[in-house]
Amino acid sequence: MAKLFHPEEYYRDPAFLESLEGRTLRILSEYLGPMTTLDKHKINSTILFLGSAKANPISPDSILYRYYWEVEELAYLLAKWAISLKKPKGKDFVVCTGAGPGMMEAANRGAARAGGKTIGMNIALPQAQEPNPYITPDLSFTFHYFFMRKFWLVYKARAVVICPGGYGTLDEFFEIITLLQTSKISKKEMTLVLYGEDYWRKVIKFENLIKMKAICAEDLSLFKFCSSPREAFQFLRKRFSVFLK
Repeated sequence: MAKLFHPEEYYRDPAFLESLEGRTLRILSEYLGPMTTLDKHKINSTILFLGSAKANPISPDSILYRYYWEVEELAYLLAKWAISLKKPKGKDFVVCTGAGPGMMEAANRGAARAGGKTIGMNIALPQAQEPNPYITPDLSFTFHYFFMRKFWLVYKARAVVICPGGYGTLDEFFEIITLLQTSKISKKEMTLVLYGEDYWRKVIKFENLIKMKAICAEDLSLFKFCSSPREAFQFLRKRFSVFLK
């Protein structure tokens, strides 16, 4: 007697889910999965930190060493303040990063030191990037698609702090500032900070962009330079006051 063959249901079939035709479902899962988790933990809004993965907390000969510890302190101040708000309907201004080492680790580390929950949104790469140890385990995400990761990094952010970094950081900065410039993100809803004015003025010649009429002078108002943890903390706390009324 022939053995009956029972094909796998499509939603359980790994071959289908990993196929070209299953891509829409994979993308949808990276939209709905994080939404479900963030809602479960009542995360209303975040403060996103972006920056170099190469910053090392034990290499004082590197310029990024100083910024690592300044970013750690800024995240600590913000997380400690956010915890003190004690809002009954969820958590606001939760520190979020791309989950990696360097500046991302510094921000997660500072928030964890304050006793706050802290989010990490990792990306699956050929050279595996392990999530740093300061992320709240239940709020550690890994994405396959870069664009879905970028969506969730920004979607709940009330502020983005761009710390010193390289290609990846520049990509994220220009993408976010373009969304602000084109009003795809409301300037009332998000604040953009470039942390480390000396670093960023050496890396990007903003005034030359104005001279060449590539941008308008008003476009420089889309972000704020800050160069110390206390300065950035006070600026952001004042900006957030509109959401606390």
